[in-house]
Amino acid sequence: MDRIRIKGGNKIEGIIPISGAKNAALPLMASSLLTEEPLTLSNVPNLEDIRTLADLLEQHGVFVERHLDKAEITFTACEITNTRAPYDLVRKMRASVLVLGPILSRFGKAKVSLPGGCAIGTRPIDLHLKALELLGADIVLEGGYVLASAPCGLKGADITFPFVSVGATENIMMAATLADGETRLINAAREPEIIDLAACLTAMGASIDGIGSDTLVIQGRKLLGGARHTVMPDRIETGTYAMAAAATGGDVLLKGAQPEHLVAVTDKLTESGAVITEIPGENGGVRIACQRGGLVGVDVMTEPFPGFPTDLQAQFMALLSLSDGASMITEQIFENRFMHVPELMRMGANINLHGGSAMVRGVKALTGAPVMATDLRASVSLVIAGLAAEGETLVSRVYHLDRGYECLEKKLASCGAEIERIED
Repeated sequence: MDRIRIKGGNKIEGIIPISGAKNAALPLMASSLLTEEPLTLSNVPNLEDIRTLADLLEQHGVFVERHLDKAEITFTACEITNTRAPYDLVRKMRASVLVLGPILSRFGKAKVSLPGGCAIGTRPIDLHLKALELLGADIVLEGGYVLASAPCGLKGADITFPFVSVGATENIMMAATLADGETRLINAAREPEIIDLAACLTAMGASIDGIGSDTLVIQGRKLLGGARHTVMPDRIETGTYAMAAAATGGDVLLKGAQPEHLVAVTDKLTESGAVITEIPGENGGVRIACQRGGLVGVDVMTEPFPGFPTDLQAQFMALLSLSDGASMITEQIFENRFMHVPELMRMGANINLHGGSAMVRGVKALTGAPVMATDLRASVSLVIAGLAAEGETLVSRVYHLDRGYECLEKKLASCGAEIERIED
């Protein structure tokens, strides 16, 4: 099992190109099931999660044509030979459940494995299933699978989500594009990845109003066509490298980043002592600079967009562990997303947990240590801590990183980090 070795103490300085967003690319890939015509996605990151969903689509009968040199993939779902999504593939990644809505809507039946829980929480798919039932689907749970059927097709309906869910919004929005009549999604998620998916679906011929708001109105079509679409830049990768720069007292241009996607994050980084500059133009993005030792504690609470994203909570905690003063981090999205805390404490962080909140008292320095990643975002928080720490940090179970960060070691090394992958 590979590990990452980091010798800390170097400033992160230079230019880091931001890859396409994993969390946008996955639902976009699933949307290819809605049409028999080719869907070509560009700016697709080369990640393990992308490969996992591509494998799942291929077993459904989708022809997947990869052009890795151009970060481009074409999906053609002309002949779907299998409407079953097996456990062996779905268990690897929860986003695999996004095939449920498109397959059911286009073919009238689907059998998709329940994804189960994960390290950061249970994340059930009840909202997906209840919404599909409101669209007229019959849902049966049997042997760990969702058996969904709609032999006469899905019918438009008004659906109010009891709480904001990105995955449920994506799944039901896709399903509704081929439903008969009008569907209204109320209390829909507003994340930029939702907007990106809606833009692609519109290019495929879907009719969606209210994009970017919490109410989406979808007029169902009998069929959708092919399209070309560019995946948005990864706002979570952007925030991660911004925090790495700030934690090390560095200065980095995050090329291609879209600042409007990260207002809540840049506000908190500015409050903590970093200097954020938007660089306009084709070669622009976001520049972040911070004086070493210039961080101060701030309080933060995770919320659905446009609030502070839960996917950057662990990284921000690593940064705040080196701040002057105390910070309170409150996690409101997932019930078990503090699994990185014991590992940060092994490196000298002073953190106390109180239910869904963590009190972080800044220390003058962290010390390198062997640590273990528990999930995707926790793993990269340990990398940030290792970059800023004194001495050597060895991060194990880095397969988590490969799920969501493209060329992590290469990008950081190009900006002065002493970091390498050790293949065991």
